[in-house]
Amino acid sequence: MNILLIEDDKKISEFIELGLQNSGYSSACAYDGKSAWNEIVDKNFDAIILDIMLPDTDGLSLLTQMRAQNISTPVLILSAKKSLEEKIAGLESGGDDYLVKPFAMAELIARLQAITRRSAFAISTTSETGAEIQLKYCDLIMNLETRDVFRQDKKIILQVKEFALLDLLLRNQEKVITKAIILEKIWGYDFDPQTNVVDVLVCRLRNKIDKDFSEKIIQTHRGVGYVLKKD
Repeated sequence: MNILLIEDDKKISEFIELGLQNSGYSSACAYDGKSAWNEIVDKNFDAIILDIMLPDTDGLSLLTQMRAQNISTPVLILSAKKSLEEKIAGLESGGDDYLVKPFAMAELIARLQAITRRSAFAISTTSETGAEIQLKYCDLIMNLETRDVFRQDKKIILQVKEFALLDLLLRNQEKVITKAIILEKIWGYDFDPQTNVVDVLVCRLRNKIDKDFSEKIIQTHRGVGYVLKKD
């Protein structure tokens, strides 16, 4: 796997690069936001390790820019900031996981492996097994092979987590999916991190699936979870 490390502290950067090398990863390093962005748009990476504090930009601004451009590469955020609010901000900006400094290299590698596994699962198709490659509910169609999503013949562009959530809802249509299940399936959490990342993700998906259509099909069961169901 090829990893992009965005970290302005040279000592920390060297420590991480050595750990990645010892774990069998190849890596490139950027020390500021401008060079990092050039790497992101010019090359393909399996994952990105992103420090929030960069000399020329806020790392979360860089992350938001990535997601706005539909760049879905998994991102592990590094930060000395450890408050719950700061972790929520990182995840809501499109981060896949959040690791507080100082950290053990073994934990960084484990978290990196987890987010790349989840990403690989999210983009996999089922055609090779002979299983269905298309999911449908009302006028909404998802093709698992091409990753195209249409509603009333309008193509809808989804980011990786949005696609994974819609996949989960389509496979369980008209069944309420709890927040705990969404956290487990989309983020790989087996506990409640006490954040509103699920609500934020559902809101983003609603804006793309329901906003421009008269019939709303993503429903909220207050205090429980969400369901794909007609009004």
